[in-house]
Amino acid sequence: MSHDPLPVRVADARRAGAQLTPHRARHVELPGPIVALRAEARPRASDEPWDAVAVLVPGYSGSKEDFAPLIDPIADAGIGVLALDLPGQFESPPLPGEMDHRSAPLGSLVARIVRDEAAAGRTVLLLGHSFGGLVARAAVLSGAPVRGLTLMDTGPGELPMGPRRTRLDVLEPVLRRRGLDAVVALREETGDWEAAAPAVAGFLRERLQRSSPVALLGMGDALRGEPDRVPELVAALRGRRLATLVVCGMHDDAWPVTTQRTMADRLEAEFAAVPGAAHSPNVENPLALLDVLVPTWRTWLREDTLEG
Repeated sequence: MSHDPLPVRVADARRAGAQLTPHRARHVELPGPIVALRAEARPRASDEPWDAVAVLVPGYSGSKEDFAPLIDPIADAGIGVLALDLPGQFESPPLPGEMDHRSAPLGSLVARIVRDEAAAGRTVLLLGHSFGGLVARAAVLSGAPVRGLTLMDTGPGELPMGPRRTRLDVLEPVLRRRGLDAVVALREETGDWEAAAPAVAGFLRERLQRSSPVALLGMGDALRGEPDRVPELVAALRGRRLATLVVCGMHDDAWPVTTQRTMADRLEAEFAAVPGAAHSPNVENPLALLDVLVPTWRTWLREDTLEG
C-alpha cells in the first residue's frame, strides 16, 4: 500500500519545544570528527524497496538539534535520518583555522560523510539549511553521490543586506576583541531568546557558549563572501540528473523569497514556500515543512527505483 501521506505528525514546535522535541535518534560520531543524530527508518513496505537516508546540514550558529521536530516523522515515512553538527558547532570540535570553516572545505567533509553512507548501500537525500545550504551545494559540487538536493532558506551567494547580515557585522568585532562570553551577553541584552520557551532559551544559550569562536568567525565571513555558484551547480545537476528542491519560509528574513524562487528557476528545481514560517521552518512550522519534504523525497526515491 502507499505511504505517501505523512504517517506521523508532530506537535506544534512552540509547544513541543522545537530543538528539544523528543525523538528516537541516537548520538553517533562521524569522521571530522562530527557528532550527529541518527534515526533508522521504520520497516518499509513491499512498494518501498529503497534504503534511504536524509542527511541534514544546519546553518550558522545552529546544530543537529535544529532538526529535532523532523527526525521521527521522516523516519516514520520510511527514510532514515542523519542530522549533523558542522565542525565547531555545539558538541563537535572545530577545525584548525577560520578558512577551514568556509563552504568549500566543509562541503568536502560533508561529501565524505555522504560517500560513507552511499558505500553502506544507502541512497542519500541531502538537505542544507541557510549556511548549511551553501555547504550542501559545495558537497554536491565536490562529487557527493546524492540522489537529490534540498536547499532550505538559502540563496545563490552571500547573505544580502538586511537584519541578519547587520547582526553578523555587529557581532564579529565583539567576538574577535572580547570573546564568546561578550557575544552571549549581548544577545541576552538584545532579547534574542525572549520569545523562546525557557527550556529552549536555555539550550540556545548553552549551545552558543559551547560553540567555537574560530568556527563562528569562519562561517560568518563565508556568509558575507560566498560567490554565486548557481551556474556551476546547474551543470552538476544536469550532468548527474539530480533532483532538486528549493524550499523556504514564506516570510524568510535572510535571503528574500523572490531571490530563492529565482534561484529555483535557474536550477530548474521544484520550489515551495512554507506558510507560518520565516527563516527556520524546521522549528517554526515543521508540520507544513514535512508536508513538502516527505512526499517530494518519496517521489524521488520511487522514480529512482523505477529508473533502476
